[in-house]
Amino acid sequence: MKSKVIQNIDFITLLLYVLLVAAGWMNIYSSSFDGSDFTFSSRYGKQLLMIGISFILFVGILFIEGHIIPAVSYYIYGIIILMLILVLFIGDKTGGSRSWFIIGSFKLQPAEFAKLATALALSQFAGRDGFKLFSSFKNLIILLMIIALPAGLILLQGDAGSALVFASFILVIYRLGLPVYFLMIIFIEVAVFISVFFISINTLFILLIAAALVVFWIFTGKGKETFIYAFAVTFLTLAGLIPVVLFRKNIPLHTVLFISVLIVLFAEVINAFGKGKFYRLLMPLLLLFYMGSAYSTDYVFYNVLKEHQRTRINVLFGIEKDITGVGYNVHQSKIAIGSGGFAGKGYLKGTQTKFNFVPEQDTDFIFCTVGEEWGFIGTAGVIIIFTVLLLRIVKLAERQRSAYSVIFGYSLASVLFFHYAVNIAMTVGLAPVIGIPLPFFSYGGSSLVSFSVFLFIFLRLDAERNTLLM
Repeated sequence: MKSKVIQNIDFITLLLYVLLVAAGWMNIYSSSFDGSDFTFSSRYGKQLLMIGISFILFVGILFIEGHIIPAVSYYIYGIIILMLILVLFIGDKTGGSRSWFIIGSFKLQPAEFAKLATALALSQFAGRDGFKLFSSFKNLIILLMIIALPAGLILLQGDAGSALVFASFILVIYRLGLPVYFLMIIFIEVAVFISVFFISINTLFILLIAAALVVFWIFTGKGKETFIYAFAVTFLTLAGLIPVVLFRKNIPLHTVLFISVLIVLFAEVINAFGKGKFYRLLMPLLLLFYMGSAYSTDYVFYNVLKEHQRTRINVLFGIEKDITGVGYNVHQSKIAIGSGGFAGKGYLKGTQTKFNFVPEQDTDFIFCTVGEEWGFIGTAGVIIIFTVLLLRIVKLAERQRSAYSVIFGYSLASVLFFHYAVNIAMTVGLAPVIGIPLPFFSYGGSSLVSFSVFLFIFLRLDAERNTLLM
């Protein structure tokens, strides 16, 4: 049986994994090498030990019967949740977050294993026979709770970056049957959030109202009703501005616009109840949601966030430049990548990394080490290998006969994609610096082992794909 499992292991995926781990270690060695003799107490030495442990775990996972993995999924999830709670009280604070258990030289970050545990629990719950996402509202709520619980606990630890990774599970829920318009709603919300930093709240409200009217007209084809709504909002807004002009009352335009839309919504509610067409309420409700979200973002940015937090966001969007402060890491990272040119400066010859100009150059910013020493060829190679690995995982997930394995495979692909995309975007200034590693590549035992086990479990499930897991 074991020999058959070994024969069924997808060696293409395993080869891609080995390539990434080997390339990662070489770059960790380069960025932390100081000319001294090799020692396992060095960062590259510790990483080599973690690579060895990962391969030992791979062999161990091969000997686990496939049906045992779903059976222990909830237990693993429960243990990790307990660890996330305990670390809040007895954990050590490192890098501004209380998210580590440190005993001597041993360090463990439960947040790294929480992604694996969440994937296991999600697969077990949604992989049941006869499960349908919208067969009951309860199913969707439980799925969201499975994801939100560890994310919330990690957020309490002060590690917002790791908590944000759990948003990637929305892609898994989409695979389970979440309608595409839910994703559109999320993407529009992201666009509204970003727009707040570039245009005034008044202009944004006007654009949102105009967009809502255009969408209503396109989807209903009712030009007359669209004109009536446009006229109603315009009339109510002008009426609301009368006291501002006559009595010099300090009422912001965005407040008047919001109240106008609220009045139109109230009229539409009465109309919907009369005709039984409740779907007509969706557009004004979404409009109010986006307007409320935009206002909340604007208010929090200017009245809740501290100065350094506002500066960090402004630097991200290019509104401000602070290359000696919060923008230092990204600035130096971009210099390192740019200086590598087409073929790089050569292995162990990176000046930006050798002289420690780039903080966290072997962890969160390891991609800039690749760019400096290996150039465009190296960075393109890493991106290609990661992309092929992701596509391979999705292909393997789609060929599974077990719903559990399908969901687990998509969970793995979603989490890897989030880390891969955000980490690389982070090093070139296209995403905020949220402190998440490049999977299989960055220095860090917890990260390497957790991602390795994540992948190995999926390979083990795939090797037994012809057996239906209950």
